[in-house]
Amino acid sequence: MIPSCYPDETEIARLTARMLLEIKAVDFNTDTPFILASGLPSPTYVDCRKLISFPRIRSTLMDFLAVTVMRNVGMEAFDNIAGGETAGIPFSALIAERLALPMTYVRKKPKGYGRNARIEGVMKEGERVLLVEDLTTDGGSKLSFVDAIRDTGAQCAHTAVIFYYGIFPETEKTLGDHGVSLHSLCTWWDVLAEAKAQKSFDEKTLKEVENFLNAPREWQEKNKKQ
Repeated sequence: MIPSCYPDETEIARLTARMLLEIKAVDFNTDTPFILASGLPSPTYVDCRKLISFPRIRSTLMDFLAVTVMRNVGMEAFDNIAGGETAGIPFSALIAERLALPMTYVRKKPKGYGRNARIEGVMKEGERVLLVEDLTTDGGSKLSFVDAIRDTGAQCAHTAVIFYYGIFPETEKTLGDHGVSLHSLCTWWDVLAEAKAQKSFDEKTLKEVENFLNAPREWQEKNKKQ
């Protein structure tokens, strides 16, 4: 069913943050920072993959994401919903179902045999494709998926994610320079505000997380292992 009437973006952000905290998809650890894929430390970690195991929260957030895209771009703006391998695949399927559109997915690299394809499913030349992922940090990983979609002759000018870090100023410029607009439900700032409201973590931890969010590169440099 296509959602049509939901809270404004501020309330969507707050509720999304609350749900992520409720299922412990978010963790803060300032004493033993997490190591990101980049090799850099972070006192924050989010695992949106957990959402697929919580049907009520999963369904609500997918409604939020569908209505956010329709509000921001239009009701008839897309012809195809593509998920990025692997985390984006279940969410793209759920969004495609809500918008009554075909679903495809994009491999990180050609599979190396058979058709050697990166696009699975049917994607046609000229189609307007929405790329769906679980999250974005600096936007860089999205560009390869967008290029693979465009290589088919389809268009890809929008990507939608549940969670956007919202702390690296270059993210939207990186995507924008590539002709891609970003749509998201919440950021680390929304999660921090809700964590403070709920007292989900001790004050010392929350303060250090806030320090990180205000100056992430500096915090990472200071706390990286030598």
